[in-house]
Amino acid sequence: MKKYLLCGLMFVCAFVESGHALQYNYGRSALKFNASGTAGVIEPKFRDTLFLGDFDLRAQYNYAVARGQTLGLVYSWDEEALAGHDISHDAFALYENQDFGRIEVGLTDSAARKLSVGIPDVGGLRVNSKPLFYKRISPHGIVIPNMSVSSGDGTPRINLVTTPTNIGQYGVSVAAFGDDYDYAVDGGVKFRFPNGKLKSALSLGASFMEKPDGYSPASYLPDVSADWRAQGSIGFNVQYNSWIFGTSAVAIYDKSPVGTPSDGISAGAGVSYDILNYSVSLSYMYSHTGIWHRDLPHFYDHTGIASFRYKYSENMELWMSLGLTDETPFLATALRVHF
Repeated sequence: MKKYLLCGLMFVCAFVESGHALQYNYGRSALKFNASGTAGVIEPKFRDTLFLGDFDLRAQYNYAVARGQTLGLVYSWDEEALAGHDISHDAFALYENQDFGRIEVGLTDSAARKLSVGIPDVGGLRVNSKPLFYKRISPHGIVIPNMSVSSGDGTPRINLVTTPTNIGQYGVSVAAFGDDYDYAVDGGVKFRFPNGKLKSALSLGASFMEKPDGYSPASYLPDVSADWRAQGSIGFNVQYNSWIFGTSAVAIYDKSPVGTPSDGISAGAGVSYDILNYSVSLSYMYSHTGIWHRDLPHFYDHTGIASFRYKYSENMELWMSLGLTDETPFLATALRVHF
């Protein structure tokens, strides 16, 4: 079913590529639709050829209630939601004031996650989120798949994020009324230094989750049950002309976890370079789980990925990645279309 969905989505994207944009404005109202589709293959150990697909659909409605003030509705559905048998990735209402910031109410990622800084990668394996290759390659143990604070997107939450002023932007989230935990509080900050030839950004995030009970950080990871979970993250990147270097890390601690431990540390670094329509990148990620609990098993994983991307146009690109996890080398290639 997903193959047919991706083929249809890429056909629509290719149609939009010819010049038809899905954006409508009527008076104070505006409706915008974005979509992307990735279809290709991955070869674990260079033997088995498996389908590799990813997609994202997003619709947003805005209504300008006054100068500089907007009400809106956002809905999105993607590969992560499909894998988790969810009907949405995002489903929330928002109020935005250009002088103060933004309020979001509904199902969405936390402010700490949205303000995070990831590592460069020009491929389409989503190394900063929930990597696609972990769905096709089984690591020898539990792997923390991303290096930013996350408390999920399936529980109703309120996000408060300020408008970027000078160099800083701040955000806080409160989530409750869900089945996965009693409540979660997240906070994040991002500092940007955009002037001059050397541009940089720094992000810090923190989260506290009370009594996670069956909380699922990813569809291919064990559910988390513990007295509480605390997280902290840091990310930093630097851009100089066509070069981008980035590094990020997250630390997770579960108090009295039940079952296989999925807390620990994860860190990564990467560098990318763009020239004309071509881009290359090198990324490295390290994960070590169970390190806070001496009586429970430890698991670690090293992953290196080299990626190449050719941008055929603004909306269409071809990418290829050569990777090596702790046990399994792999090759992945795909076509990505987006608008």
